[in-house]
Amino acid sequence: MYTKEQIETTLKTKGYVWFENGDYDVNIVGVRNSATGNKVTNAFDDFLTISYKESGQWKFHIWPATTEPGTKGVKEYHNTNGVARLVEGQYRASHTIRLHQGKYEALGQAKNVKVYRDANKDMVFDETKITEGLYGINIHKAGVDSTYVENWSEGCQVFKKSADFETFMSICRKARDIHGNSFTYTLIESNDIK
Repeated sequence: MYTKEQIETTLKTKGYVWFENGDYDVNIVGVRNSATGNKVTNAFDDFLTISYKESGQWKFHIWPATTEPGTKGVKEYHNTNGVARLVEGQYRASHTIRLHQGKYEALGQAKNVKVYRDANKDMVFDETKITEGLYGINIHKAGVDSTYVENWSEGCQVFKKSADFETFMSICRKARDIHGNSFTYTLIESNDIK
């Protein structure tokens, strides 16, 4: 598990923006498990974090999640280029609160992001090719407490537990009411955290 200070230091070291302009100026940061390399694990072995101030005091949450597609998502994906895996980086104003698949409120991709793909479905992402665009890389939930990623993610950033996601969204709604419906998402590697 990581601390707010570790996440903040990592972002600043990389030259990314760290938001701290009043209450609920949120920092949404995914931490990808570097130990797995570019292979599909089908496990919720990453983390999603959020750091923000409330009444001037810093708050920090960290939850189990996946930042990559699962086995079923890779094997059954119908795009001939293969399923997407978000490239590490900071994506400014990349998401807004809107319906995910028309079903429930989540953070939906609103601006271009960069992805790798697994075109030959060999469970290894081709990190030599990067494309950029609107691919529906949303931040949403899996089941009540999902064991395997499967096709909960086809490139999306997905919470393992729906209750954690609901807590996350309640914070995001407060942020929207103060700062507007625009959220930056940053993805870092666990290797980057000191």
